[in-house]
Parts: sequence; structure tokens; C-alpha cells
Amino acid sequence: MAASSYTWKCCEEEKEDDNVAVLQFSNGNVTNTDQLDFNYYKNVLASNPRKRNRRILVAESNRLSYVGNNFGTGSLRCNNMCKYYVGVLDKTSMQMEVHSAQLFNMQPLIPGESMPADEPDTKKSYRHKVDSLIEAFGTTKQKRALSSRRNNQVADDSLQQAVAQAASNIIEQKGIEVLQQEVADSEALTDTVLYLPVCNPEADTEEDVYPFNELLSDVEYAALEPVGKKMAGLTSEELLKMREQGCPQTVMRHLEAMPVDPEARDRQARCLWYLSLLIKVAHQKFISRKFGSEDDCPKIIINKVMKTFTVESFSHGRVKNVVASSMRIKLASYCLALLLHINHQTANLTRLHQDLGLHDSRMIEVAKSMGLKLSKMPAECADQAGFDEHRIATLQLPLMKYERFTQTKKRKKLR
Repeated sequence: MAASSYTWKCCEEEKEDDNVAVLQFSNGNVTNTDQLDFNYYKNVLASNPRKRNRRILVAESNRLSYVGNNFGTGSLRCNNMCKYYVGVLDKTSMQMEVHSAQLFNMQPLIPGESMPADEPDTKKSYRHKVDSLIEAFGTTKQKRALSSRRNNQVADDSLQQAVAQAASNIIEQKGIEVLQQEVADSEALTDTVLYLPVCNPEADTEEDVYPFNELLSDVEYAALEPVGKKMAGLTSEELLKMREQGCPQTVMRHLEAMPVDPEARDRQARCLWYLSLLIKVAHQKFISRKFGSEDDCPKIIINKVMKTFTVESFSHGRVKNVVASSMRIKLASYCLALLLHINHQTANLTRLHQDLGLHDSRMIEVAKSMGLKLSKMPAECADQAGFDEHRIATLQLPLMKYERFTQTKKRKKLR
């Protein structure tokens, strides 16, 4: 083969607009370029170094339009990694001119579809970039977790908007000062107040402050009739046997001083039986379905105790009704309210906290939260149970209001 007689011609330094465009169609090859109408666009922000080199090439035909660019997600990465040149041969002078070139990936533009907006990766957060990788290359489990997280995020945003709207409406109706006062009052009534029985501080009589039907409904009170009759008919020998078996002091004191009137005696007997049951519950760790069966406890009372004074806990494949520490405080408040109805709105806190197994300070805190007046029984009237004087709680109208005292413990100095 004869040696080529071509020669190279070194061109002058070219401008960016003189670059040759090399096209690559994504869906096939073009057989007749005369049927295409080409338009070449450049970015108008020539002063911006990041955008002055951006170019868009459009090829239009009678059937379809093609668009290619040298930036964004649809551009070819090879433009940034390599530099391309195109040689143009002049057959008359047998000289070849070499020009710089750029490659364009021409993609069909379907009417009705919008072009994707150019979003720099620098503006995307790390989480957004990871989510994009999961969408493109993640496993089915990762994609499912991503979809679940996005759905929860939308739900949280909707909830926050609803809460913010509700808060703004309340602020407009009541005002900031009134809301601040309500928050201060609610913070002062935390912990113990959550476990107090229903209270009516605006009642006309002491008996209506803690309504009896809130402690025992009419149906529950009627269900206690059989066990109340047995307790009302106890003899002195049976009472002595109960004392030896460890009957609560609070119950024994009132059993020994039962009223003579039949109706009042029956009412007090039913209340004392229910009080003894609550004290018994306070000493249990959890309540089983067989609890109270040996005492002929009515089924409706067992259900009430389960629902009101226990917390359901799942352990070893079974649901247990646990008597938590908070429920013991609730039992103490209900026992105290019931004892007020039994003993003419007066209760002996010293005996009650002993029977319940609570600390004296916790019992006093419950009494103060219920608005009871505290006093001490004189020494000559106190029993010989190891206390020189007993603490007595009395319900009087208006209810007592105690200031909440918060004491911070001092740290011990290290020596």
C-alpha cells in the first residue's frame, strides 16, 4: 500500500463556540441527516465559570425531537474525563485540520413530559444521597424500609401541622397568661393526683366531695350484699380469730364498733369487706383470675379490681394483671376515700399506712393531694401499737391547699 501523502495543519487557538459537536442517538442511528433541523444553544450567564460552558443541542424532525446537553444527569461523563478531537481532511490541499469536539447523547423528547430540573449534588444532604443510592441499587428490604420511613415522615409533618394549628387556636381564644397559669396548676398536680378518685371540690356537703357511687356503683354495692351479711353477723369469737389471723387494724377497729341500726350496720359491713379486699390487693404482686374465690368475692368486684387497680403485663406467653407501685398509690387514695365515708369523714392515717405497707410520708402526700386536714391524736387516745400519737385526716370544706415543696438533695463531698 502506498504511503499517505497527507500533512497535518496546526489550527489557531479555537474558541468554545467553534467546538465540533459529535452526536450519539440513544434509540438508533440516523440514516438521513438532511431531514433533521439542528439548533445549538449556549448558557447566557457567560460570567459564571460553572455555567458558561453549558451547551444544549436540539435536533428536530417531522416525527420526533431529540435533545442533548453536556451537563446534568443526561450528559456523557466522558466529556469531563477525556478531550476529543475531530480531523477534517481537505482533499484538494491534502491537509487535515484538527478541531476539538464535544459528545452529545441525543435523547427523544416526548410531548407532555417535562425535562428534569438540574439539581446540583452539592445542595443535597447526605441522607438524600443515600436514599438516592437505595432507590437505584438497594435491596427489596432497604427499599421497603425507605418507603416506610418516608410515609412516617409525611404523617409526622401532618400531625405537627395539626398540633400547631390547634395550639394557635387555643392561644387566640384564651391568651398566653391564662395558658401559663393552667400549665403551672397542672404541673403542681402531677404524680399522685393522677391516681386520686373522682373529686367534686365545689360540693355543698363533705359526703359529696368524693362521691360514694364513684367508689362503689349501685350494681357493685348490691353485689356485696351476701358477703356484707356474713361480716355484719360476726360473733366476738370470730372477731378474735380474725385478729389472730392478721386482719387489718383499720377493719378490726370498725368491726368492733359496728352501729346498732340494721341499715347502717349493713352499709358499713359491705364497705369494710370491700376495704379489706383493697388492702389485700395492695399486698399482691399480681392478681390471678382465682383471686377472691376463697372469700366468695363477687365476679363484678373482681373485674372492677382488675380494671381499676392493675396493669396488664405480657410475660412468658401469658397476660398478667400486675399491681404496680403507682397502683398502690391509687389503692391508698381509694381506701382513704372509702374510710372517710365509713368513719364520718375522718380517717386514721397511721393505721392505714401500716395496713397498706406504705411509708408514712407517702400516705401523708396522698392525704394532702386529696385536700384533707391533718392533725394528731392526743397521746392518751392513741393505742399501744408503738406510736405515741396517731395522724388523723379530716375532710372539711373548703378543701385544704398545700404548697408543693420540692427539695433538692445535696451532693456528698468526697473526702
